[in-house]
Amino acid sequence: MKKITQFLLMAIAMVFSTAAIAQSTVTGTIIDSETSTPLPGVNIIEKGTTNGVSADFDGNFTLKTRSSNAVIVITYVGFLDKEISITGDIDLGTIALEPSSFGLDEIHIIASVAVDRKTPVAVSTVKAADIELKLGAQEFPEILKSTPGIFATRAGGGFGDGRINVRGFSSVNVAVLINGIPINDMENGRVYWSNWAGLGGVTSQMQVQRGLGASKLAVPSIGGTINIITKTTDVEAGGNVFADVGNDGRRKFGLMYSTGLMENGFAVTVSADKTDGDGYVDGTEFTSVSYFLNISNRINDSHKLSFTAFGAKQRHGQRQNRSLISAYRESERGIKYNPDWGYKNGQVTNIEDNFYNKPQLSLNHYWTISERTSLSTALYASWGSGGGGGTLGSDLDAGAGFEGDGRFKFNSPDYRIGNYGPLDFDRIVDENIANGANGSSAALRASRNDHNWYGLLSTLKTNLTDDLVLLGGLDWRSYKGIHFQEVTDLLGGQFVLDDGNENNPMNFAQVGDKISYNNNGLVDWLGVFGQVEYDVNEDLNTFANLAISNTSYVREDFFNYLDSDPLQVTDRYNFFGYSAKGGANYRFKEKHNVFANIGYFEKAPNFRTVFPNFNNVDINANAENEKITSFELGYGLRGEKFAANVNLYSTLWEDRSLSISFEQPDGTFASANILGVNALHRGIELDFVYKATDKLTLTGMASFGDWRWQNDLTDVQIFDEDQNLIDTVNIFIKDLRVGDAAQTTMALGMNLEVMPRTNFIVDYNYFDNLYARYNPTRRTTEGAPEAWKLPDYGTFDVFLRHSFDFSDFEAILTARMYNVFDSEYIADALDGSASNAATALVWFGNGRTFNLGVKVNF
Repeated sequence: MKKITQFLLMAIAMVFSTAAIAQSTVTGTIIDSETSTPLPGVNIIEKGTTNGVSADFDGNFTLKTRSSNAVIVITYVGFLDKEISITGDIDLGTIALEPSSFGLDEIHIIASVAVDRKTPVAVSTVKAADIELKLGAQEFPEILKSTPGIFATRAGGGFGDGRINVRGFSSVNVAVLINGIPINDMENGRVYWSNWAGLGGVTSQMQVQRGLGASKLAVPSIGGTINIITKTTDVEAGGNVFADVGNDGRRKFGLMYSTGLMENGFAVTVSADKTDGDGYVDGTEFTSVSYFLNISNRINDSHKLSFTAFGAKQRHGQRQNRSLISAYRESERGIKYNPDWGYKNGQVTNIEDNFYNKPQLSLNHYWTISERTSLSTALYASWGSGGGGGTLGSDLDAGAGFEGDGRFKFNSPDYRIGNYGPLDFDRIVDENIANGANGSSAALRASRNDHNWYGLLSTLKTNLTDDLVLLGGLDWRSYKGIHFQEVTDLLGGQFVLDDGNENNPMNFAQVGDKISYNNNGLVDWLGVFGQVEYDVNEDLNTFANLAISNTSYVREDFFNYLDSDPLQVTDRYNFFGYSAKGGANYRFKEKHNVFANIGYFEKAPNFRTVFPNFNNVDINANAENEKITSFELGYGLRGEKFAANVNLYSTLWEDRSLSISFEQPDGTFASANILGVNALHRGIELDFVYKATDKLTLTGMASFGDWRWQNDLTDVQIFDEDQNLIDTVNIFIKDLRVGDAAQTTMALGMNLEVMPRTNFIVDYNYFDNLYARYNPTRRTTEGAPEAWKLPDYGTFDVFLRHSFDFSDFEAILTARMYNVFDSEYIADALDGSASNAATALVWFGNGRTFNLGVKVNF
């Protein structure tokens, strides 16, 4: 018995010793071959097994293999796979992964992509894999809702109508760049996300730089910069097909194919998709066709060319008008209620809708002049065509039973099908037919905002020494905005009478005719910039940037002035702007870093500030520049399993100009042109990532802001939607909290690898201290109360992703559910007469929605 026991103990010892002998320990550090920056989260797997780990925040890894002679496979989204054979214990040192996309590094130069723990700005980066996983049926800006300082909503709930605020600033004052090219409207600074409906499928990464950001351009990055980098062309041939379905009839399908880098130096990537559905909110049916093309050519070792074209042609119904909470409660449709649609001859017809097509083309040239000097240049153009729908009425005098301007019908309960039901267009059609030669008392129109935009962006980079880098460049843009209204549906009538054109004051307008206004805005921009980056030592990085620009405006008006009147075209008005900023980042004790940045810039007033009254006579030729002072402090920690950031910021904005649109009591829209307002935005932001195990990652963030208006305003002008002046008021907003964005946001996330190639993800987002946007006509007396504070709310989103191989293909299945517990919340509000819930006009957020998708890579 004793011998048997000894034998068994020896056998067990031999098994364990054999296992120990067979194992090997492999270590290394993985970096980007082009930027030499660490790549956190890279997957390292022992080939033929499920044994694997992921790299830490500095790109370091340790893998214990099951065999002493093994092959490890290194994979990371956006980079080529790499296999390395190993024998015994080994330190592989630095392992450089090659980007899978051709020309991506050069785009990063133009786009001013920030480098973690080096560029002294607050930055968050979302990779393509996360965008693909979470986007689904969400609006593109919602991808960033778990980012510190970000507030993103669907606004009225229409396709592509989402909006985003950074540190309390709307997209008007957040620079949005695609491959370094600015896309903020040249006249008003806005970003219309519906114009970029297909962007999610072609984005390789999206980076949010909060505060002044790392952009070298004199762009309006007051709140921050959203830097979107699209795919270029893959080095290796391949592609994918994909499809998904969701709630309310949502469907999407498309394909992408890349030739890879061919022997002749060319590479081509093309993708296209179609999306349609009924929309969660009533009357928001949508259809969109997106397209993307990239053709790249490596001419030689010194020259690369890359041509990119992308865009989306879309049309969608909208919920433009907010409603009282009581209206949602009384409507059978609840939070899906939408007053801006109805039925005509049995078909859904929109009172408010949006249609647009904005292809953007760019030709990039990358020239490696020497080992130390390179020049990256982008020549780009876009042509936008489309606008938004609305109502109009004839100006004929009432008589002989004719009702005159019948726009009231679109908001009258008498013309609704049931209580708070859709509009009965057929009744309006019958009345217009009965009007006969008197024309349409009520009809539909579109407000068109077409444009032609051309630009050139060029950046020269030279390494003066190993530690000193000089960058300089040119930013030229030329823009023509084309604005008019046109008749889209006479609703059974013979014409609509319009007297808005001095050259044709008795215009019996037909479908397609221009009405009300017809004017162009011409904007030219020329800027130059220079930046110095100095690495004092391997731990201390500094930069200083100076940019100057000239913005010029010309207004053309073809309706308010006779063709013979020289006032049809204004003189050119020039405004000089500049920015100066600098910062430093210091790394210490390997895992820690601190940074600081400070900046001041003067931004040229926008087009509406210079031409405040929609005419060519009342011109604000000496409009004040907007003045911004900003500073920020930050701390970062990068441990083996835990990473965290803390940021403190303060931004003072003086002589701000903005345009606020709002609903009037009769349901029509009006806008206030507000000049000379000051605001102070301060806050603290925290975020962390904790890799609890190789299978489980936890994330979190919290933002606490204090954003307030600093002064009252006098002689603010109010205009109706036909650009007519209807009132002048004083507005009392001093110490009022800035509304329209939650000043407190928090998020928690979990990513669990349930089994190999299967992940379960949970995201929770919480929003508080969200105040209604003030109505300029409701704050005309001193002592007005604080705007209504919306109830706080939180939502859970869950995602399940599984991938598997079949034959030579890889398939990926993804299930997404948003607002899992169907929480009811208000995400957007316009303050009412009593600054409370009963009088506020609101949009509810979406309830529970879902999306199921499949993608096959080949």
